[in-house]
Amino acid sequence: MQFQKILVPLASVILVAAAYRSYAWGGVAVAMGILVMWLLLHFTRMMQVLKRAANRPIGYVGSAVMLNAKLRPGATLLHVVAMTKALGELKSPKGTQPELYRWTDGTQSHVSAEFSGGKLKKWALVRPAPAADAANGSPVNPAP
Repeated sequence: MQFQKILVPLASVILVAAAYRSYAWGGVAVAMGILVMWLLLHFTRMMQVLKRAANRPIGYVGSAVMLNAKLRPGATLLHVVAMTKALGELKSPKGTQPELYRWTDGTQSHVSAEFSGGKLKKWALVRPAPAADAANGSPVNPAP
């Protein structure tokens, strides 16, 4: 169970109750103003992330290797979308848990990420094997 679903509303109620006890209705007004500002900051951040992601293809990332290096267990889906600046390509059936998303880069390397309850649980980087030239057995596109 996610404690944030219980802890945040409970802390909000305690803040308002403490403000009323200490400063009466003026304290409640200040506490409510603080809570509304906090909600607006989170809403604004979410809108900015989604606005940036709207301008990119779904499931695209600049470098799957760099994304793999930056991912950490427990990161939220919003945080991962902010890192990639793109929505992930949904690979699991809609509305099922865990959710599987994939981000692919220009070299067809991809990161598949598993989210459970909106939090990153595990991920895997898959890099395609380099194609070998039939004539000499060397890679077609050698790395510089």
